[in-house]
Amino acid sequence: MSDARQFRPAVFPQIAYPRFKDKWVMVTGAGTGFGSTLAQRAAAEGANVIVHYNRSEDGAKRTAEVVESYGGKSKIFRADLRSWDQIKQMTQDVWEYSGGLDLLVNNVGDIATDQMSWRDIKEEVVDRVLAVDIKGTMLMVHENGERMLARGRGAIINIASTVVVRGSPRAPQYAAGKYGILGITKSYAAAFAPIVRVNAFGPGFMETESTLTREDWNNGRRERVLSQTPMGRVPPPEELAAAALWLGTAEASHMTGNFIMCDGGYSMIGA
Repeated sequence: MSDARQFRPAVFPQIAYPRFKDKWVMVTGAGTGFGSTLAQRAAAEGANVIVHYNRSEDGAKRTAEVVESYGGKSKIFRADLRSWDQIKQMTQDVWEYSGGLDLLVNNVGDIATDQMSWRDIKEEVVDRVLAVDIKGTMLMVHENGERMLARGRGAIINIASTVVVRGSPRAPQYAAGKYGILGITKSYAAAFAPIVRVNAFGPGFMETESTLTREDWNNGRRERVLSQTPMGRVPPPEELAAAALWLGTAEASHMTGNFIMCDGGYSMIGA
């Protein structure tokens, strides 16, 4: 699938009180999908945005163009987050360029899109998913959080998933990877407190291009998800972006080590 098919500029209402005015926000995996939407929403709220990508260069460029259309600065960086060396180099370059991040959003995740059943599991896919979701997220938190801690401020949001509550019979390694993000979040939240806050956000199903073009989504899964969602709809990513970024604002100043979900009640659980 080309970047062009996956990229769609987000549409946001006029924001009277931008929460990230003149802040530096970095979003990983911002060339496509939810990552691109998060970057655009941050820009709509006054942020300068670091756009990270690994393979979606064209999408990253389009995201950066939208960011700049809101009046903020933007810079694109590439790195394979399975490599600590590449993470180290990128982090150094990002901090030198920006003067320091105020918010890091670890959005990158490998969801094993082509795997339709647990019966189709392959070792190389397990290794890839866990390397991106757990290793990559942890090392991004480690490298950037250490710098935030030394500077005396900052916040980190790790994008998890509702699969940590419901599991994933389609791709158990994906659920394991996202569940690992909760351990990373809580561990570094305790290590960095009270200077740097670290929280996790769990989006439910969204109408991203990767979801809309999946085989299972178009063969009954959408209808099953809708039937189990109290809110009765699958929203576009724009509807979830503001909720995710809220964790990085002063309004959430007493929240760290937490995991919040935004899925229309799909994963509703008891106390």
